Parts: sequence; C-alpha cells; structure tokens
Amino acid sequence: MYWVASGFIFRRISSPIHDLDPRVKLLISIELFSLALAASRLEEVGLVFASILAIALVGRIMRRLGRTVLFALGFAIMIFLINIFVGYPLVSAIEVASRFVTIVGSTSIFFLTTSPDELEHVMRWFRFPRDLVFAFVTAIRFVPVLLMDALQIMDAQKSRGLELDKGNPLTRIKNFGPILVPLVVNAVVRSGELAEAMESRGYGAVKKPTTLYGLSLTIKDRSAILASLLVVIPVLFYFIVS
Repeated sequence: MYWVASGFIFRRISSPIHDLDPRVKLLISIELFSLALAASRLEEVGLVFASILAIALVGRIMRRLGRTVLFALGFAIMIFLINIFVGYPLVSAIEVASRFVTIVGSTSIFFLTTSPDELEHVMRWFRFPRDLVFAFVTAIRFVPVLLMDALQIMDAQKSRGLELDKGNPLTRIKNFGPILVPLVVNAVVRSGELAEAMESRGYGAVKKPTTLYGLSLTIKDRSAILASLLVVIPVLFYFIVS
C-alpha cells in the first residue's frame, strides 16, 4: 500500500518533459488521450501506448508510470472479463481493456510531470473560479497525506492486535472502524488548521489577487507544440478514416 500512496506524491526532477510549460504537457496528454480513443485496432492502441512509454522514458517517470499502469490493470482485467461475459470476441475484449490502460497512461503523463503549483497556474489560465481552483489543488495536495495517515494508523492498530485480514467480509468491514475514526479526526484537525492558516493570510480579502509567477511559452515550448501537432494530426486523421 505504501507504493500506492507514494505514487500520488509529486517529485520534481530535471527532464525535458518536466521543464516544459504545463499547458504544453496538458496538450500532449490530450493528444495521447484523443489517439487512444480514436484507435480502432489493437495494433493502433499498442502504438499509442508505446508512444506513452517513450515519453515516460524521456521524462524519467517510467517507474512511477509503471505503478499507475499496474494499478489500472486490475480494472482492465475486470473490463476484459465483462466484455467476454457479454459476448464480445476475444480480440475486441483485449482491445477495450488495452484502450483503458492507454487512456490512464495518457492522463498520468500530465499529472506525473506537473506539480500542484503548475496545475493551479493552468486552472487560473483557464479562468476557473478561484475557490474551485483552491479546493481542487488542496485536495490533490492532501490525498497523499491522508493515505499516509491511514497507513500509519493501520500499522499502529495492527501492533495493538487488530486483525484486518481475518474473518468474513462483514467482519473485515467492522474491523476498519478503529481505522476510520482516527483518520476522520485527523482530517478534521487538518482542515481546521488549514482554515486558520487561510484566515491569517487574508484569503478572500482581495477579489482579484495577483501572483508572483506566471506562465510564458519559451522557444522550446513552441517547438514542442508544433512538433506534437505535426505528428498527432496526421495519425489521428489516419485512425479516424481507417
């Protein structure tokens, strides 16, 4: 479980993908997502997934992307079995499951290479309401924190004799009570501390606050946009007409 929680923690590294403008990374992720949806054959889905792996290799996020793909494989297997049960051919069931994994990988490219601060800048660039941006970015920041708290509470309760892996499903659900109660208490305490910090910093006192940092496209960003469009548009057109 620790490897799942650590997958939500952003780690800044130096790579050609991380150094791009977040809007460019979002565009690349949308392009890969569109290609995954437009692919109609299994080999086309495999080509898109290979492109995702190549970008992950350049961005030095192959290991973290592997965790995401491994986590998505469980849902992909469920999709495959449901399609087989409904009556889809074997190749079509494999194609649908592979497309799901490819879609998850395409969206992960953006979130694995973009910090919460950059995500906030992008949302503000799209003119989303300030409260919505703050709530969304704060939720992203607190997801790994809450996961790590849950794992620490589970370890502490197991050391006190709590058995989470024994008994019938109903008994296991009941055993999670000593986990959820302190977790909810911790979340409430953190939310109170966050509210006090926001109030002390004057959140909401100014209707249109300024920011210290902004977004600006460099020559490298513009070159990446042009190169991606020159590659993706013909491939997307081929996927649609084929």
